Amino acid sequence: MAEEISKTAGDPSGATAAATNAAKSKWKILRPNSLRWIPTSTDYTIAAEKRLLSILKTPYVQEQVNIGSGPPGSKVRWFRSSSNESRYINTVTFDAKEGSPTLVMVHGYGASQGFFFRNFDALASRFRVIAIDQLGWGGSSRPDFTCKSTEETEAWFIDSFEEWRKSKNLSNFILLGHSFGGYVAAKYALKHPEHVQHLVLVGSAGFTAESDPKSEWLTKFRATWKGAVLNHLWESNFTPQKLVRGLGPWGPGLVNRYTSARFGAHSEGTELTDEESRLLTDYVYHTLAAKASGELCLKYIFSFGAFARKPLLQSASEWKVPTTFIYGMNDWMNYQGAVEARKHMKVPCEIIRVPQGGHFVFIDNPSGFHSAVLYACRKHLSQQDQDSSHHEQLPDGLRLV
Repeated sequence: MAEEISKTAGDPSGATAAATNAAKSKWKILRPNSLRWIPTSTDYTIAAEKRLLSILKTPYVQEQVNIGSGPPGSKVRWFRSSSNESRYINTVTFDAKEGSPTLVMVHGYGASQGFFFRNFDALASRFRVIAIDQLGWGGSSRPDFTCKSTEETEAWFIDSFEEWRKSKNLSNFILLGHSFGGYVAAKYALKHPEHVQHLVLVGSAGFTAESDPKSEWLTKFRATWKGAVLNHLWESNFTPQKLVRGLGPWGPGLVNRYTSARFGAHSEGTELTDEESRLLTDYVYHTLAAKASGELCLKYIFSFGAFARKPLLQSASEWKVPTTFIYGMNDWMNYQGAVEARKHMKVPCEIIRVPQGGHFVFIDNPSGFHSAVLYACRKHLSQQDQDSSHHEQLPDGLRLV
């Protein structure tokens, strides 16, 4: 002991290190776990994704699909940055029977492909399921978001998806998109209809504009001080993810309260199990807290109130791909936008409403959602079934609009 003391006394740096370590130890004792920052990154997100998908029974392959790179000034919009490094789209592909139709699943705003965790097993029994994280979200690359207009922002997602399709050598697939992912899927199908067999839009955003007569409430709300503040935050591109990051060590707690409430106490249908809730909360935190990128699209695609700046309704007459809309009965996204769009479409179009489901109908009522998807894709599934008669009848509980 005397020798250790004399060594420390003769070495100022050693004394400093000892004091620093002692202070750190004291701080760890005084600081509760709830105040400790939880690190995150793309690697953490993919690790959380693997933990979430570990509850599945169907084998799958996770890969980072290279969508190329471009020098500064490239005409390819998502490469307009100071970096020419390659970008990647995080992709999971599930085992399937030979000859099964391919179903590509695209998540919505603030989500990632793991949100479909309750659906992969059931859908993979009938489809070759491939799910992606859009560029700038989840476990995909998160480049600096440099878009300054609606056109550039749409190109960021549509063109990166097309480069992903080329890398995967896909064509003739069924494309399913949820919420904002439905908006992207629809815009992609308008630009590249030759690759899409059928379009399935789940609680799709983007069919109504601020000029819609039903948005009068928004004009009145904006005139209030609360509305003015919220509109300013929206136009300043203040996103929910920024709140999670800004809360630091309290961020995970906020996410936990959200997932526990939305998919637990206030669930529109089947509540998550304790294990599902724990794994989903961990996954959602990492997807939200990682570097800001694709999330910054919000103000360029939608005005305050989630009204599309370039509504899909304006392009309904140009639709070239047969389409099925799926909405939960309690979805806050109004299905009437799809009803109006159908009036102008020149292709087959169905609208299905699923009971006991809200905006995340695929989590709220998985079995009802699966039935809706199978019914929507019945013509493509009948090609692999000897007896396809059971596909022709609308499953019990579902409602055609």
